[in-house]
Amino acid sequence: MFLRIAAPQVERALARQAAVALVGPRQVGKTTLALMIGEEKDALYLDLEDPDDRSRLANPALFFEHAEDRLVILDEIHRMPELFQILRGVIDQGRRRRKGKGRFLILGSASIDLLRQSGETLAGRIAYINLGPLSPLETGNDRPARERLWLRGGFPDSYLAADDGESLALRKDLVRTYLERDVPMFGPRIPATTLGRLWTMLAHRQGTLLNASELARALEVSTQSVTRYIDLLCDLLLVRRLPPFHRNVGKRLVKSPKIYVRDSGLVHALLGIENPEQLAGHPVVGASWEGFVLESLLSVLPWRSSAFFYRTRVGAEIDLVLEHGDGALWAIEIKRALAAKAERGFHIACEDTAPARAFLVHAGDDRYPISETLEGIGISQLMEELRRLG
Repeated sequence: MFLRIAAPQVERALARQAAVALVGPRQVGKTTLALMIGEEKDALYLDLEDPDDRSRLANPALFFEHAEDRLVILDEIHRMPELFQILRGVIDQGRRRRKGKGRFLILGSASIDLLRQSGETLAGRIAYINLGPLSPLETGNDRPARERLWLRGGFPDSYLAADDGESLALRKDLVRTYLERDVPMFGPRIPATTLGRLWTMLAHRQGTLLNASELARALEVSTQSVTRYIDLLCDLLLVRRLPPFHRNVGKRLVKSPKIYVRDSGLVHALLGIENPEQLAGHPVVGASWEGFVLESLLSVLPWRSSAFFYRTRVGAEIDLVLEHGDGALWAIEIKRALAAKAERGFHIACEDTAPARAFLVHAGDDRYPISETLEGIGISQLMEELRRLG
């Protein structure tokens, strides 16, 4: 059992709200975390993919009334989206009886925005919490654990597999499950082979500017179709579009987002990379590391902060720009080396954006000043810095 960073967030949310939605990709550990929390609260667990559990909700209002004094965990809520309307009445009725906190823990395998559209009727009655793949703060603070996490990704079964070959097989099975089962459930009818090719193309283009027209030509579909397919992968929390930073700095800026497959283990599975030796010799190695660091940092990003990248048309670039709630900017350069050096383009970009703090994230554990305005730091240390802001 991993100690998940989200666990205390869920506990606090249940103490203040009637319903809490725990949202994250399939097989990321939502059910395990929910059952751990539910064990302490004598919770009632319903898996809505199980026909027997769905049949228990033939009259959901009556069922929830009889379970009024227990936390009810509803897993795979997307299987019964009509429950949201019923939950509103149940929650409002419970509030009148002064039983308005910690009634429901809802688990979903899609983005908060997508789930929120289904749950608009629960506005003011529900809190949303993201649960992503395992992060370096959850698997161990030493370099071997980080290297293993980077190679295998943060899906618990993959990370804990007996060897690298078994881990790769598990991730390939997960990719197949998404393509053949989950995508048709959430989105329009999309040929699994077409979406699989697109997903693989995105892995090859990890961390590059999104060019939907180029992808459309390669797939022989329309640009609008590619955009719609990528929207779906983003909704399923499998792909991230990182927007460009557009503060008025008097420069010609890149306007396209950067695209990342969010889990590094899925990047490697899509590209057939099984072990550290294959990864070290693959052209994607640098971009894969950048995506791994980026996702690790964003997993602990304070809720009032936003993430961007900065790039001008003449080559000044910051890999990750964090804009905090008070308007302060952090500029972050990501390098794979143990003793990394920032490029000239990063320093020029910092002159353009005037960040309050600047970091160079490297693959080691040391923290040291590089210059008066730039600090070298490890992933876990910068994650802790961000957690303290939350």
